[in-house]
Amino acid sequence: MNTCATSKMTYRVLLVDDDVQLAELVVDYLSPHGFAIETVTNGDLAVNKILVENPDAVLLDVNLPGTDGFSICREVREQFHGPIILLTARDTETDEVLGLEFGADDFLAKPVSPRVLLARLRMHLRRIPTEETTIEENVLELGALKIDRGRRSVKFAGNLIPLSTAEFDLLWLLAQNAGSVVSRAMLFESLHGFKFDGFDRSIDLRVSRLRKKLGDDPQQPTLILSIRGIGYQLSIESS
Repeated sequence: MNTCATSKMTYRVLLVDDDVQLAELVVDYLSPHGFAIETVTNGDLAVNKILVENPDAVLLDVNLPGTDGFSICREVREQFHGPIILLTARDTETDEVLGLEFGADDFLAKPVSPRVLLARLRMHLRRIPTEETTIEENVLELGALKIDRGRRSVKFAGNLIPLSTAEFDLLWLLAQNAGSVVSRAMLFESLHGFKFDGFDRSIDLRVSRLRKKLGDDPQQPTLILSIRGIGYQLSIESS
């Protein structure tokens, strides 16, 4: 769990990577900014470490000795609800799509810029509700859809729907603007923290996965509507 020292928050981050130089760089750079970093160098040890210790965030290399990062992400995703940022030496769209498919929240190509990594971690962790957030601010109900931000849980027609952190954040953002059209650029920039280039399809992929999990017909959706040339709209009835 998160711990507070006066008003400053300390976050526990698990770095799963066999690159010793990168690990030293991450520890040296992030530690003064309120992050406690623990490292694991073998993929076979990562799943148990993540599920038992439940860190606030995971930095996960794709290419690892033992179990690879994609497999680790897929295995822990339903039980671990914190941000997972994938690190890879291969800056390819295929890797990014695979990572999102397996439930990753973000994707950074190596060599990793410490400043960019810090910014991404802060962005994802800011979305975790604080103890001061009221119950009313944490819960949204739209017809058959109930979203509890405090518990990071979603129910649809009474059924609990398992979502990745990225999927939950997207749905929460759409729900906050239910009945209104939210542009793809606004969704991208709110969820990623940097400007939309007009080509990235990660938002479309996440919407597709959300529809599938919510049982929304992708050919004729009634819950998450596509607004051609603009973005998406969550039906205000959500039923």
